[in-house]
Amino acid sequence: MANRVETIRLDEPVSYAPMLERQRAQWRAVVDGKANSTLFLLEHRPVITLGREADEQHLLRTREQFAAEGIEITETDRGGDVTYHGPGQMVAYPILDLNQWRRSVGWYLRALEDVLLRLLATYGLHGERVDGLTGVWVGGAKVAAIGIGVRRWVTYHGIALNVNPNLEHFGYIVPCGITDKPVTSLCRLLGEAPPMPEIMQRYEDAFRAVFMG
Repeated sequence: MANRVETIRLDEPVSYAPMLERQRAQWRAVVDGKANSTLFLLEHRPVITLGREADEQHLLRTREQFAAEGIEITETDRGGDVTYHGPGQMVAYPILDLNQWRRSVGWYLRALEDVLLRLLATYGLHGERVDGLTGVWVGGAKVAAIGIGVRRWVTYHGIALNVNPNLEHFGYIVPCGITDKPVTSLCRLLGEAPPMPEIMQRYEDAFRAVFMG
């Protein structure tokens, strides 16, 4: 069925590598016409991921120091630079067949930003775009990062929304290679962290409004 999207939520934080393999398997199933487009919603265990354009100078600790903190470091095949994932951060991985929407990476990136802007608005927050960059900011501080992969017009990787992660961990890197903009979270912006199941539901609602509306 065209434009049908199945949502899969994972209740406990998961390691990065097994989830990447699960994404790739789902990508293959969608490409082969054996599965519907899929939206994964989850949290990761602490990990620093290095995208295709990553500069290792943006790691501000040694690998031994990261290991001592319990933070994994791994290379990945998404676009972008260095990113942190961890508990308290909602990650969304849409595996979408863009042939059913629009064969445009730029349109897809803007649509992902639209989803986040809609979600933030439900909490009374005014999300912002920054010219030349992907992601979403509030008051000049980045609250959500975007890093995607697209092969054969089927997407993988996605977005990370800071709900209540350990913001100190972002100080161990230059997030996304951006040196002049701070990182924030919904907890900091709202004074308390909304429950993760609530965030996932609001994200799914906004996602369906943008992609299925």
